[in-house]
Amino acid sequence: MMKRYATNSPEAMSRLLVMLMMSDGNLDPREIDSLETLHMYEAIGISRQKFIEVLHTYCNDLSDEADEEGRIHLVDKQRIDDMLDSITEPKKQLLVATLALDMAKSDRTISEPELAIYKHMLERWHLTLDDIESAYAS
Repeated sequence: MMKRYATNSPEAMSRLLVMLMMSDGNLDPREIDSLETLHMYEAIGISRQKFIEVLHTYCNDLSDEADEEGRIHLVDKQRIDDMLDSITEPKKQLLVATLALDMAKSDRTISEPELAIYKHMLERWHLTLDDIESAYAS
């Protein structure tokens, strides 16, 4: 069972980014590096150390969910929906969706699981790429 974080908290937002990073089973160092470049920690109000704690907790929670054969399901619709539902403020949803897109692009490839989860995130939160572009266009 996943650890619960307060609704709209920096930890809940961080966990969504962690989930997206881990969705393809490959934690690319460029994705972690991009968090610094994107000033993600400041944007969502979390320290790098606390973000890493969220990452470790997520990994531990995933391993606790392994089935009898030790398989871990990185993409689980109910888990993803529960995590998406932990962010209810539209501005925070827009921020997470923007950071997630920038982070996913940082390794120069968006995997099928990342793309599927990202599309689901936008649908669930009723956002479009145009919303993201207009909110953060310079």
